[in-house]
This record gives sequence, C-alpha cells and structure tokens, in this order.
Amino acid sequence: QLQASGGGSVQAGGSLRLSCGVSGRSLRRTTMGWFRQAPGKEREFVSAIKWSSETYYADSVKGRFTISRDNVKNTVSLQMNSLKPEDTAVYYCAASGGAIQSTISLMNTYDYWGQGTQVTVSS
Repeated sequence: QLQASGGGSVQAGGSLRLSCGVSGRSLRRTTMGWFRQAPGKEREFVSAIKWSSETYYADSVKGRFTISRDNVKNTVSLQMNSLKPEDTAVYYCAASGGAIQSTISLMNTYDYWGQGTQVTVSS
C-alpha cells in the first residue's frame, strides 16, 4: 500500500515536500515514481528513482524538483521548489518492480499506486 502526503496550497515560488510511505512490501529492487494529473489533463510523469538511486525527471520540473528515497524507512520524497501555477495537480506516487530506463516514465510500468495528494500553486 502506498500513502502519499504533504500536499497543500502555496504561492508561486514556494516549496512543498511530498512523501510516499510504503507498507506491506519492501522497497528493495523497486523503482518509485511520482506522476501528476491536472484538471482536464492526462496523468503525466514527474520523477522516478531506481533502487540504485538513479533519478529521472520530466523536463518541466528538472532543476526544481528533487526525488529521494529512504530504503530503511520505506519512504520516497519529492522536494518541490520554485513552484509554478502550472505545477497545480494531484500528485500520485507509484511503485514498479521492473522498470527500465526506456519505460520509466510510462504509467503502465508501475504496478502499485497511491491515492494522490493535491498540490495547488497560486500566482
């Protein structure tokens, strides 16, 4: 089970830190990802981190967002800085047991999904 938290409302330029707690399974050899879905839009890839701690980012968030993982606490975090109104969305964490680089940004790569947490950025 994946439980996302940390969403909220901030002004443009502000920061938020999302966390995803994983229960019922180890994060060993698991790739963790963050996706987001804005109103009226399709869900899109934001970031991912492999078991090796190799990280991946969508171009739209590169340099502003940082993904990290704590394999002891079974958590994954997404530090979001310099937030923009276009970052407003519901953010979902997801887990994959077999992600490879070429498919890491695809939704169907991920087997388990959290419930989502709302992030609202006002201008």
